[in-house]
Amino acid sequence: MSLPAHIAAQNRKARHEYTIVDTVEAGIMLVGTEVKSLRAGKGNINEAYAGPSGDELWLYNAYIPEYQSKMPFPHETRRPRKLLLHRRELRKLVGAIAKEGMTLVPLDIHFGPRGIAKVLLGLAKGRKAHDKRAAIKEREWGRDKARLMREKG
Repeated sequence: MSLPAHIAAQNRKARHEYTIVDTVEAGIMLVGTEVKSLRAGKGNINEAYAGPSGDELWLYNAYIPEYQSKMPFPHETRRPRKLLLHRRELRKLVGAIAKEGMTLVPLDIHFGPRGIAKVLLGLAKGRKAHDKRAAIKEREWGRDKARLMREKG
């Protein structure tokens, strides 16, 4: 029996701005005060992105505020954080970014069943404005269709 994942930060715009081709769950290296801050529900990954540096993958521009209690050594709020992946997954993602011009977008930061912080990364392609409008139209039609079916019985 697995416990439900506790979502600490979520990027809700990502699925609207990008077409998500594939998702990968990666570990993230955090310091203690960052974990406490995320457990309290603070944190923002709306402007964050992941990218390779050398033969490692890093999460850039993710905002995790300082923990509120008076800690002697607070962490930097927007520092790059190392992502932990298997070597094969890392090579696959870096290859897709280099060849196909895709982007790695963090979709959420959550705590798994063992209480370890994980990042759900989406391998994404950017959407044009007309694609976004078509997606909105399709989503609204789905809602209207469901509403009509409920009313009919």
